[in-house]
Amino acid sequence: MHVPLHHPEDLKELDRRIAGERLAVQRDRLRAARLALDELETQTIADKLGRGRTFVQTWAYAYRDGGIEAIGAKPQPGRPPKMPIEQQQQFIERFKQGPGEDEAVCTLRGKDAQRMLQEHYGVNYSLRGVYELLHRHQLSCLKPRPRHRKNDPEAMSAFLECAPLLSKP
Repeated sequence: MHVPLHHPEDLKELDRRIAGERLAVQRDRLRAARLALDELETQTIADKLGRGRTFVQTWAYAYRDGGIEAIGAKPQPGRPPKMPIEQQQQFIERFKQGPGEDEAVCTLRGKDAQRMLQEHYGVNYSLRGVYELLHRHQLSCLKPRPRHRKNDPEAMSAFLECAPLLSKP
């Protein structure tokens, strides 16, 4: 496979990037281009890398057409969010305020957040999506159980002091 050198410093740069790359797939991409510059056959390179011929050809030709920068990993944009960041911040601030006067609950749950998102912002989130949204904003759905209003720490400690031993020595 004959791939022309783009820049005289590319061999050193490829070696440097190969040595510093932590991701195996990206390292193999760089190695495929580097070995193609040594004019090895496609199948020989594929055997050395443990990859297929198509993989080798794809990345060797990417270097041929665009240089070292064409081999780099491209950012993956992902799915766009359902709500703009500003609206998410508004929702989070509202959620942190807790239940309103018109709500019949003492704390907000995931279902309540789901309902608020639908009513106020017109966005349908699944329950899992609501929990992920809250988690992204460092809000946890786990809270300790509240103490009962009749709970008396003094009475509990007095009981423990006066209680008979339950096990024999």
